[in-house]
Amino acid sequence: MEAEREARVVFTPSGRRGRFPLGKPLLQAAWELGVDIASICGGRGLCGRCRVVCAEGDFPKHGIVSSAEHLSPAGADETRFGERNRPLAPGHRLSCQAVIRGDLLIDVPPESQVHRQVVRKAADARPIRLDPVIRLYLVDVAPADLGSGSDLARLLDALRSQWELRPTFPPALLPELQGLLRAGEWSVTVAVHEDAEILAVWPGLKESVYGVAVDVGSTTIAAHLCDLGSGDVLCSNGRMNPQIRFGEDLMSRVSYVMMHPEGSAELTREVRSAVNELVAGTAADAGVDLRDILSLTFVGNPIMHHLLLGISPVELGGAPFALAAEEAVHLPARDLGIEVDPGAVAYALPCIAGHVGADTAGVVLAEQPHRSGAVSLLVDIGTNAEIVLGNDERLLACSSPTGPAFEGAQVSAGQRAAPGAIERVRIDPTTLETRVRVIGSGLWSDEPGFTDALPAQGVTGICGSGIIEAVVEMWLAGILTGDGVIDGNQAGRTRRLVRDGRTFSFAIHGARITVTQNDVRQIQLAKAALYAGIRLLMDRLEVTSVDRTRLAGAFGSHIDVRYAMALGMIPGCPLDAVSGAGNAAGHGARIALLNRASRREIESVVRNVDKVETAIEPRFQAYFVEAMAIPPGPEALARLGDLFPDRATRPLANPAAQAPGRRSRRRTPRSNSS
Repeated sequence: MEAEREARVVFTPSGRRGRFPLGKPLLQAAWELGVDIASICGGRGLCGRCRVVCAEGDFPKHGIVSSAEHLSPAGADETRFGERNRPLAPGHRLSCQAVIRGDLLIDVPPESQVHRQVVRKAADARPIRLDPVIRLYLVDVAPADLGSGSDLARLLDALRSQWELRPTFPPALLPELQGLLRAGEWSVTVAVHEDAEILAVWPGLKESVYGVAVDVGSTTIAAHLCDLGSGDVLCSNGRMNPQIRFGEDLMSRVSYVMMHPEGSAELTREVRSAVNELVAGTAADAGVDLRDILSLTFVGNPIMHHLLLGISPVELGGAPFALAAEEAVHLPARDLGIEVDPGAVAYALPCIAGHVGADTAGVVLAEQPHRSGAVSLLVDIGTNAEIVLGNDERLLACSSPTGPAFEGAQVSAGQRAAPGAIERVRIDPTTLETRVRVIGSGLWSDEPGFTDALPAQGVTGICGSGIIEAVVEMWLAGILTGDGVIDGNQAGRTRRLVRDGRTFSFAIHGARITVTQNDVRQIQLAKAALYAGIRLLMDRLEVTSVDRTRLAGAFGSHIDVRYAMALGMIPGCPLDAVSGAGNAAGHGARIALLNRASRREIESVVRNVDKVETAIEPRFQAYFVEAMAIPPGPEALARLGDLFPDRATRPLANPAAQAPGRRSRRRTPRSNSS
């Protein structure tokens, strides 16, 4: 008889199952089994977060016959919910209102899961387990009466009894509390941080709050506005960092601070104002009230990190490149001048070393090299290349002074990767005629309709990926020597090769966008510094090859990895194991925004990273000189046949194009401290 008064219930996709007495609310049964079902309102049919789908039919695998008739009929609360919002789809029920009346197979859709997986668009990127540091709870507070105690005491009592929470209440909210309770007719939604601190209170049911993940770059600042309940990115925006007027590279900004006593505070005001404007603009674009933003996370290189936090970067301008603090920083968002909800909290990811910052910590969090036995190489290329190498046994990190050439700076027609910039270059090895492709257009310049398909601004310059392809293509076409000299002896082959003072230049597109001898040198210096830093880490890890290479940032998104390998930017690796990681630093900030455990994870990982300082490594200079050649050595030369099978048999124009011959005078790369 007892079995007849019980029903078997199976929940998918978790597979959890149990027997429950007839008449038990489905949501309570789920919670008793530890099934991941969301609810803000605590089972009152108000928030709609606990929607489930009842399967129909015979399921021999589970030994049950499931039917919608094995749940109580939809009642008045579900009807009212459908009237206030959108009616429930066929087969869908609010689990807090449905009562068990027979055997059931219940599916919990992703949108109803507390810890749902928020999937990044890239197929090889790990999903985010949604578990934000801020959660909403609807609380029914006992109305005030004689002898009932204070409103605050009754609110805290209700949180304890209804949600088993014992958070602190900020004094700043006390002036509003009584009005909020009465406006909500003694029902309020509270936002609780880390289950320990109340940040905000709203009358009645509040269904959504938001957070912003911010990547503070030296050139651009990017923000991603996310719904903390769903994990969805509602809007992403970016803007130029106004600090550029104090110097395009980071060391120029540090020098400005050194020479001007007020310089650090001035740079801090600039970056905070820019972040504040970016957050406000992103919220406006998404139609989100700024007071509904309760959480912010930040990544950035060490100098941006310090300036954002109001810390002078002077100590990072010279050896020993001491950080003020490498630990993660928690603070109220208002302390950064961010005009969101007054109770909003901010979190800056930890830095790794004096020139390996929180942005690299974000890349590590996004790419997870510490969770794999494969040896991974992560490279975030900016004015300094921040490099991480290792696996689940050991991680090493360093910064290498590549300079801004890969970002289009210090190149005659260079620019950032933006619409109008040449990103692809091909040179016919026989005629030396060129064809290009421009960001914002999918057509090559020799295809019909190219001009009409250009962005409104037309062809504006050449970005880092374009200049790299141009240099490699010039070598493949025999007009650039292995030493990186534009060979004037080839001028008779094409009108594109023109004298430029004591050297020669090669016209890529029109007369304005050319590759000069200095452009080639800047790329050589940058790629040699990058390669030398990677080789140092490989020596320390005692490996001769890597299993996986990820190129982060805007540069990594645009670069054709064949050309990166041909130029000698990165060591030999299977071509299909090299890929761009996009804005991995920003994605790491988003992970930290949406998953509280990830913060503890990255803090632990960073503490155990071995730091290598390239400025004091004697082998750095030797590797740097070795890597200046194009391509850098016989091994790289042999690999070209695999990278460019259609070019492998071409006759070289001169011996110097095949291997380093006449040695030009080389400039040592500027160190991080210069």
